[in-house]
Amino acid sequence: MQTDIDPRSLIGRKAYDRQGAKIGTVDEVYLDDATGEPEWAAVRTGLFSRDAFVPLEPSRLVDDALHIPYDRKLIKDAPDFGVGRHLSPEQELQLYHHYRLDITAPADVNRPPADKNFGNIAGSDD
Repeated sequence: MQTDIDPRSLIGRKAYDRQGAKIGTVDEVYLDDATGEPEWAAVRTGLFSRDAFVPLEPSRLVDDALHIPYDRKLIKDAPDFGVGRHLSPEQELQLYHHYRLDITAPADVNRPPADKNFGNIAGSDD
């Protein structure tokens, strides 16, 4: 995702699946503990529904909306961890597996090894 975007500015934006169907509204953004970069978003999928976690990479912000390159069904079937809490490494691993994302990052010789304790909520001190 574009790194120059304030993660708090994503909250309240509409989210769409790969076909352009509206999924819901971004409820919260979770940051990588090691880098501080936005990593996951919780999308409220309906009035009486739950929040679905979606990866912010490879999602894109287009015309003030978050476009998630996955099918609606896959997004709605994502593991439900509740919102407002820190994602544990195990929960994040479940999400990586659910979306079939590569959990290995390319080595960066200028950066120390990343802490695998991911998931702070944007704007929180936890």
